[in-house]
Amino acid sequence: MGFKLKLSARIILGIESSCDDTAAAIVSYENGNSKILSSVVVNQNTLHEKYGGVVPEIAARAHAERVDTVVKNSFKEAKLSLENVDLIGVTAGPGLIGGVVAGVMCAKGLAYGSNLPLVGVNHLAGHALTPRLTENIEYPYLILLASGGHCQFIQVECANKFSRIGGTIDDAPGEAFDKTARLLGLEQPGGPSIEKASINGNSGRFDFPRPLLNRNDCDMSFSGLKTAISRSLKDLDTQQGGLYEHDVKDFAASFQAAISDVLVEKSKRAIVEVRKKISDLKTFAIVGGVAANQKIRSNLLSLCNGLEINFTAPPLELCTDNAAMIAHAAGELYDLGQEDDYTLSPRSRWPLDEKKPPMLGSGKRGAKA
Repeated sequence: MGFKLKLSARIILGIESSCDDTAAAIVSYENGNSKILSSVVVNQNTLHEKYGGVVPEIAARAHAERVDTVVKNSFKEAKLSLENVDLIGVTAGPGLIGGVVAGVMCAKGLAYGSNLPLVGVNHLAGHALTPRLTENIEYPYLILLASGGHCQFIQVECANKFSRIGGTIDDAPGEAFDKTARLLGLEQPGGPSIEKASINGNSGRFDFPRPLLNRNDCDMSFSGLKTAISRSLKDLDTQQGGLYEHDVKDFAASFQAAISDVLVEKSKRAIVEVRKKISDLKTFAIVGGVAANQKIRSNLLSLCNGLEINFTAPPLELCTDNAAMIAHAAGELYDLGQEDDYTLSPRSRWPLDEKKPPMLGSGKRGAKA
């Protein structure tokens, strides 16, 4: 390696395999603007459904078996070939290490065989830069990154500079959605199932806690909410000898309302906090899998309208894990001078803001978040 491409239009291949979606995408990138030419995502829902969650060993094997086919299909959809590619971007972490290894090794092989530059991308940075991919918004901006494994308020300065304003001190909201869905006997992943069940539910029937709203900061907690739901379910089951369909709908609606209230109130505090430093802050965005929830999107839009700040959320297909965001992020990082060699190492942990102390503890593999 050691060569640089001109900062003109280029074709970028992105590869993503951090959890249970194997994805590849082709984007046309020029000076910070990307056009998605193809985006292929293959999920593993049927492989994990009987276990009630993602099994890392099964996920890793599936990634290894599928990644080359997904890449081929991304070329087919874009009507291009590897010969047309100028740059390869790949998720190098954080995530389930077996899946990350599969993606990184595939990317290294393609880069080596084609003599192409390689950029390792932080999966969270891919989500954080999605508003740049979809709407090319200006830096700096503020995001709520809410997914199955993470929940943070991040001030995005540029493609490689992030400042954490606050985050969850325990579970992520996506994890809470999944676990609540399992308690209610709903399908996985839990987010879409609970959102569907909540449509005709009574969100005021169960008064679930809104953790940490009494703290005047931007930190969140969702483990207590999950425990409260488990206890309420057991109590109702004891009282009436089981759950009826309307009970499930009411539980789903009440849970979703509690999550939304926490995210909206903490988002308000995060916006106010960042505006103390950046008075002309123009945009607030939600990214990650939880951004697909229409109720949460709608409530955050209302909040931003009231605070007179632009609100954006990705198209639904770009809320969950995808490789288009990785390809775009690779383009921006390459513009800033990043290029990795074949010693690029997969990382199971990789905080966006590595200067702040970890919120969820640390260990030999590094800080969790």
